Amino acid sequence: MSNASDFSNQTLKWLAYAQSDLRAAKALLKTNKDLTNQVCYHSQQAAEKAIKAGLIFLRIDFPFVHDLDELRDRLPKEWKCVQDYPDLDTLTGWAVNGRYPDSAEDPSEAEASRSIQQASGILISIKQDLEERGLSLEE
Repeated sequence: MSNASDFSNQTLKWLAYAQSDLRAAKALLKTNKDLTNQVCYHSQQAAEKAIKAGLIFLRIDFPFVHDLDELRDRLPKEWKCVQDYPDLDTLTGWAVNGRYPDSAEDPSEAEASRSIQQASGILISIKQDLEERGLSLEE
C-alpha cells in the first residue's frame, strides 16, 4: 500500500469482511440457537476487522492480535468507537473461548445476542468515524 487510494481500498475490504462476519453471526443465531459459540466468535471477528479497518485507513500499524482493547486503544481518543466502547474484554474473549472445547462455558443465547449488538455498534461507530474523515462508504 503506497497511496491514499490503496489505503481506502484496503479499508473497504476489511469493512466488507467485518460486515460478512456480522451477517454470519446474525444468521447463525436466527437459524440455530445451539451455535452460540460460533455467534460470539463471528461477532468478535466483526469487531476486530472493523477496528483494524480504521487503523488501516489511518495508516497505523497494528499487531496481529485478537485483543480488541489493545487494538481500539491505537485509534485516536476522539473516535466514537474509543469513547463508546471502553471495555471490550468480554467480546475479546470469544476469539478463543468460542472456538475450543473446555475453554469456557458455552455462551447463553442472551450473551450471543449481546455480542452481536456490541459488534454491530462498533462497526457502525467505525464507519461513522471513517465517513467523517472523508471515506466514501456508498455502494
